Amino acid sequence: MMKTALDQYSDIIAKTEFFYFGVDDREAMRETVKRIEHYERELLEIPAGVEDAVRDAEMVMVHLCPVTKKLLSCAPKLKYILCNRGGVENIDIDEANRRGIMLLHNPAHNSNAVAEFVIGLMFAEMRNIVRANDAVRRGVWREKFPNSGHIIELKDLTVGIIGFGNVGELVCEKLQGFGCRILVCDVYQRQRENPRIDWNRVSFVDFDRLIRESDIITLHARSSKQIVGAREFAMMKRSAYFINTSRSCMVDYHALAEALKKEEIGGAAIDVFDVEPLEKSHPFLALDNITLTNHRAGDTLNSYSDSPGAMLRELAAYRKDGTAPKFWYNRS
Repeated sequence: MMKTALDQYSDIIAKTEFFYFGVDDREAMRETVKRIEHYERELLEIPAGVEDAVRDAEMVMVHLCPVTKKLLSCAPKLKYILCNRGGVENIDIDEANRRGIMLLHNPAHNSNAVAEFVIGLMFAEMRNIVRANDAVRRGVWREKFPNSGHIIELKDLTVGIIGFGNVGELVCEKLQGFGCRILVCDVYQRQRENPRIDWNRVSFVDFDRLIRESDIITLHARSSKQIVGAREFAMMKRSAYFINTSRSCMVDYHALAEALKKEEIGGAAIDVFDVEPLEKSHPFLALDNITLTNHRAGDTLNSYSDSPGAMLRELAAYRKDGTAPKFWYNRS
């Protein structure tokens, strides 16, 4: 995918060399990702030959491959690092800054994939799609579900979006076609520039109002703090649905399990967990009003294949006329 993108810029890129980091095994690479996210990049082995290859390089493009202080010391001519993912834990940012190396990353690389998945989770949980599928496969023609008698359509519902970054805005955009009213709570004051959104149907509100008034609440903030717990679940409508495809640490899952068990909210759909794979003893597994997926939201071919080209377009525009890249990580 990187080669395909780089080939389109063969007129300005004189020479390229390619290396494969890691192993062709998803389970093994999941452990590698965990080590990278725990800042163990210096302990990971990079492909043989990379240190020699970067000696004359002006640009390095990676996905997960560590760009360590040692590797950077082998690249005296390096000007740009392009990281095709949102996280930059695999990059020694301090050393890149010290060297004046420009770092681009791509937190939007799987934004559309996640946004589409969120819409899918809304339908799956509200319309009992997964539960019906499981029942049919077991030979059961199931007619009664936890929300029977209260099954509603997405149109005209109020959807609360917590966090209005790349994913949150795309979720808002996609919900426009369903006629939803949108409530947004975001710590940043973002300009309303997206022409595909009817801003008359969007209200920026405080956190508590969003929790109280929303029929569906979807979490898209980026924080290491817990922001949704027992207090928030108690404030929600008894018919409300809660969705999390963001980070598990932001939600008290014990409180969510209790709220679902007592039917204090209508249902939930969860894609991320504190421990993955999910423990067999997890209380979610005993509940019938929750849809569970195994961290699938951003996993599409497009999210990987489109990123290198997007990064190179931004870099080319910057080199041509100084247009600031959208995701220039270490911009002063």
